[in-house]
Amino acid sequence: MKFSLGDLAERVGGEVQGSPARQLDGVRTLSEAGPTHLSFLTSPSYLEQAVASAAGAVLVGRKTLLPGRDLLRCAEPQLALAAILRLFHPVAAVTPGVHSTAVVGAECQVAASAAIAPYVVLGRGVTVGEGSVLHPHVVVGEGCRIGARVVLHPHVVLYPGVHLADGVEIHAGTVLGSDGFGYASVRGVHHKIPQVGRVEIGADVEIGALTAIDRALLGATSIGAGTKIDNLVQVGHNVVVGDRSILCGQVGIAGSARVGSGVVMGGRAGSAGHLTVGDGAQLAAAAVVLQSVDAGTAVAGAPAIPIAVWRRQQAIFRRLPEIWKRLRALEQKTGTKDGGDDRDSGHAGGAGDAREA
Repeated sequence: MKFSLGDLAERVGGEVQGSPARQLDGVRTLSEAGPTHLSFLTSPSYLEQAVASAAGAVLVGRKTLLPGRDLLRCAEPQLALAAILRLFHPVAAVTPGVHSTAVVGAECQVAASAAIAPYVVLGRGVTVGEGSVLHPHVVVGEGCRIGARVVLHPHVVLYPGVHLADGVEIHAGTVLGSDGFGYASVRGVHHKIPQVGRVEIGADVEIGALTAIDRALLGATSIGAGTKIDNLVQVGHNVVVGDRSILCGQVGIAGSARVGSGVVMGGRAGSAGHLTVGDGAQLAAAAVVLQSVDAGTAVAGAPAIPIAVWRRQQAIFRRLPEIWKRLRALEQKTGTKDGGDDRDSGHAGGAGDAREA
């Protein structure tokens, strides 16, 4: 499949600097691209690589300077890259219909344009909307509702009562609607509290592989429209996530937490239960939220604190060896040292505690 640079520019609303007639047969990174490839520069930190690249043309922003190269300039180069990749790598066509090895329960409603692949299992009363695709070994529990244009990749499991709106995509091995983690602990024995709620996923949500979203105790665990969830994420029971939020890999959200719209949670970030993370908040990677976060606030650290404070603390922490040496020298000079180094004082303190006990 080939496109001219001019054709690509027309399709993505960009403009050409150089030869519109240049023929391109694929997209490659700056280091891998050759004369027939389009590459891309979306960060100034890769400018030197772009200058040295053998790419036939480079996708850049409106103001990027890259003399002597054929360029495709776009106001939103990352968005243009997404569209161009879809041109070179179109989604494979799927044949509608229900495969003969699929198991379809009573009272199911499967749209004629939907595709049900081999070994899919649909429980009683499942509905599958127009143009949806269920790949091999998907299991859908009783009463689930699957909207239009939904894609469920292999080995996705929907427990009973999960609702998926239009345009949802769920990657392999993800489980929606497993029991929430709820127990009544009495005299050392943990008694399971039945989790009888449901899971509701909004339109155009994408959920990565091996993620788990628990059903609610009562009511619904819900993910808002347009939210994107990475691999290996855990969402507890009765959690509510707003629209267009981003949950990166290994994020964990404990039960009944409220995460607003437009929130970004970096990799391995987590929130304790029954807290609120306000709209537009940003949690740095590995941030641990132990109290609610105001809207629009950026936090980092464990426990999470405002990111400006965290950065100052990190700057001081890096200087601790130097500060410690200066403190020791000052103590020796003034004769105010308590005696012993830090290891000796720790040992003496332990012995003193033992004697006092």
